[in-house]
Amino acid sequence: MKRHLIIATTAAAALIAGGTVSAMAVSGDSAPSAAAAGAQHTTADDSARSSIHVQDEDDHDQEDVREAKAAKVTAPQAAAAALKAVPGTVTGLDLDADRPGLVWDADVLGKDGKWHEITLDAGNARVLNQHVDEEDGDDSDDTAVVRDGLKGAKADAAAAARAANGHGTVTSVELDDGHKAKAAWEVETITKDGKEHKFLVDPQSGKLTAAPAHDQDGDNDSDDDNDGQDD
Repeated sequence: MKRHLIIATTAAAALIAGGTVSAMAVSGDSAPSAAAAGAQHTTADDSARSSIHVQDEDDHDQEDVREAKAAKVTAPQAAAAALKAVPGTVTGLDLDADRPGLVWDADVLGKDGKWHEITLDAGNARVLNQHVDEEDGDDSDDTAVVRDGLKGAKADAAAAARAANGHGTVTSVELDDGHKAKAAWEVETITKDGKEHKFLVDPQSGKLTAAPAHDQDGDNDSDDDNDGQDD
């Protein structure tokens, strides 16, 4: 999953480099028992597949609903499993069925200062694959955004997901600093009737608010990168 942190030039100039990143605790969201065993592996077979297969159907409008319904692992549980695999800070979670089986893709800024991409089985939270992202030229900027945006934060990725859970099934959580030059957790949910919703959660207060209308339409990128993606 590609990290999608929008870095404002003026904000980036004020970020202070250096320092350490500590893991943000996830409480009360223990992943299924299989997660503990799977998360012990630092590497996984690239050919490993999720235990959940989502049947392709002609009705693509209901595809996200089927994925959300099929997932047995919640976003907070996926965050917990990712941190067992790589201690650090979860900055993004995305429910994805574009590969064989249904998975959670997680981005973690590890305590080692490196970015880790982890693929988790959406059925039991087992680690299917993980690797260090060494190809992104914006790593230093992304790291600075995380350190600055989550400084003194009360709400981590799991807490942000829990805050939005009453508004549908959470399918994506991402730290984004494109909202009034202030970092916020951007959480996407989908309801049983197929309606998608987007919310913002303040990392410092944990307060949940509905995303602006243009964000709901998927046109929230202030720098207009025109990539057509929210994740």
